[in-house]
Parts: sequence; structure tokens; C-alpha cells
Amino acid sequence: MKFRIGYRTVKTALGTAIAIILAQYLGLENFTSAGILTILCIKVTKKRSLRASWDRVLACAIAMGLSSLFFEMFGYHPVVIGFMLMVFIPVAVMARAADGIVSSSVIMLHIYSAGQVTFSLLLNELGIVIVGIGVALLMNLYMPSADQQLHKYQIQIEENFKKIFLEIVSFLRNGDSRWDGRELTETADLLEKAKALASQDVENNLMRNENLYYQYFKIREKQFDLIERVLPAVTSIPSQVEQGELIADFMEELSEAVKPGNTVLVYLEKLYRMKTEFETMELPKTREEFEARASLLHFVNEIESYLLLKRSFKGINHKNNMNQKDPEVAN
Repeated sequence: MKFRIGYRTVKTALGTAIAIILAQYLGLENFTSAGILTILCIKVTKKRSLRASWDRVLACAIAMGLSSLFFEMFGYHPVVIGFMLMVFIPVAVMARAADGIVSSSVIMLHIYSAGQVTFSLLLNELGIVIVGIGVALLMNLYMPSADQQLHKYQIQIEENFKKIFLEIVSFLRNGDSRWDGRELTETADLLEKAKALASQDVENNLMRNENLYYQYFKIREKQFDLIERVLPAVTSIPSQVEQGELIADFMEELSEAVKPGNTVLVYLEKLYRMKTEFETMELPKTREEFEARASLLHFVNEIESYLLLKRSFKGINHKNNMNQKDPEVAN
């Protein structure tokens, strides 16, 4: 495995050091615990970091309250810690602060080690929580933009769509193809990675609940499902017919349009004209020709669905999303 230091690793290391230095400068007891909280709160996205921070603040508040109650009532004994955890963990889960159980347990042990609950002790623990979590939130303000990588995924997926279409053209014209289908598995993998990254990008933009790229890749995924579903119908056509050549010409032209720009209505119109032309052609004379034309008609209907999916993609208002490029697709 390749050795790699990512931006999150750098943020965690730097944030931990800053939290400990700041807690020590403020004269807090157990100041290293601030660094532990920083490590626990630096997440992959801003929204996850905020959620983790809130869980730990809430869990620590519950832990300080229960510690004060249990230790002062039942004494400072290891058995009391076990009994208190039996109460604290379900309470933290009920409060939806389960992620803060480990960090708040450290606060409990600080109070246990002190041997008594005082205002200054609680203030010290509160200071550790504020410093540790506060530094983590500040470090997580920086998140690198995913737009460049998302655009790369867009280009790769569009290029693969084009190659798949051209392979379909080759089969319709020649009735034979030595295609290994590599683009199919590659495209499926690219779509999964692209959707995951686009979803992560949403969580890094606190004021935005959706991502244009995510919508784009979801539509591409639906289009890809259609392509995968219709391929067996194309490759099982028993003979070459006139309609196959017309569809091949259409698909070749369509392959050149898998790029930014909105021309879907143009291709829908061409598709409808082609279907009308099919209706005026002579009826099939043999069963083999009938089966071939039936498979081609099924293929044309699926391509129509493919184009209609794009028409449902409404785009985005750039005035409200100035930092996000529009990955508008043609087909």
C-alpha cells in the first residue's frame, strides 16, 4: 500500500497539537484530553464534524452531571464507576449522543481521580471540552473542493458512454463485435465513486442540501442501467435488417453528443421521425426478420427512455451556487 499523508491527517495532527498547547496555556488540568477530543471530532465532512462535536458536548454534560450525583452519593469507588456507566450509556444513547460515550468517559475518570466534585473541577472539564471540540471545528472549516475530481469523473463516464454506443453501432452494422465489455464494469465503478464524492461534497456545504453533480450522476446511473438492460437485445439480433443500419447511424450521431450542452430535444425529434419511418416500411417476410425488427424496436424504445431521463434533469441556479460548475449533459 502506498504511503500517503492526506489533508485530514495533517488537520488532525495540527489540531491536536494546537488543542493541547492552548489547554496547557490556559492552565487546565489533564490538558492532553483536549487533544483526544480534537482527534475524535475531526471527520471527513463538516456536517459529520458538527454532529460529532454536538454528540460529545451533550455526552460530556450528561457525564459531568451523573458523575457529580453518583460519586457524591455513593463514594469514589471503582464499583460506582461500573454502576454509573450502566446508567450513563443508555441515557447517552437515548439522547442520541452515543458517539460521545468514549470521550465523556474520560471526563468521568477525571472527576473520579480528583476525589471530589468542585466548581473549579467542573469548570476545568468544561474548558477541556470547549478547547478540544472548538479547535476541531476550526480545523474542519477547510475542506478542499471536490469539483475538479467530480468533473474528471464526468468526462470519464461520458467517454465510456461514447465507446459503448460505438460498440453498439459496430454490432448493428457488422453483426459481430470483439468488444470485451471493459467499459461496462469501469463505468459502474466510476458512477459509484462519483456519487459517493458528490454526496460528501453536499455534507461539506452546510447551506446546501443537494449537489448538481449528484443529480447528474444519478441520472447517468439510470441511463447506464438502461444501456445494460438493452445490450442483450442488441447482441441477440439474428440478422441484419434495414432498420438496423438506420439505428446505427442514429447511435453514431448520438455518441458524439455525449458531452456538455443540452440537445436532447433534437435527438428525441430525430428518434420520433425514425420510428415513424419504420412504420412505413414493408412488413417482415421471414420469422428471423420479424424477430430482428422486434428486438430493434425494443432497443429504440429504451433509447427513447434514455433521452427522456436527461430531460428530467433541470440543472441548477448559478446565482445561488456560484462555486459549483454545471455538469449539464446533452444525452
